[in-house]
Amino acid sequence: QAQLVESGGGLVQAEGSLRLSCVASGGTFSAPVMGWFRQAPGKEREFVTAITWIGGTTVYADSVKGRFTISRDKAKKTLYLQMNSLNPEVTAVYYCAARVGTVLLTAAQRYDHWGQGPQVTVSS
Repeated sequence: QAQLVESGGGLVQAEGSLRLSCVASGGTFSAPVMGWFRQAPGKEREFVTAITWIGGTTVYADSVKGRFTISRDKAKKTLYLQMNSLNPEVTAVYYCAARVGTVLLTAAQRYDHWGQGPQVTVSS
């Protein structure tokens, strides 16, 4: 059974930085596409960014371009999200997700595996 285990969430002041990690494990886990989503209280889960595991092609939500960076370490089977210049509006639960399909997609329902979602809180 594929598992995604995240770490790195927490409380940070505005303009600070955080890096989230997501380790993939479990049997024959293979996910050509992995990404990050977030869900703030009272809001729907929204796409943040995604990357193709082999080629490293990325896509970002407009709201995070220039501030967030997605990357992966293939040998460690680890996905990262570097978040800089944080503001309180990005406070949310952040989820790592994996998609078995090969196309970079932004819809949450197209992703097959999910992590538990660490909380990221940015104080003003």
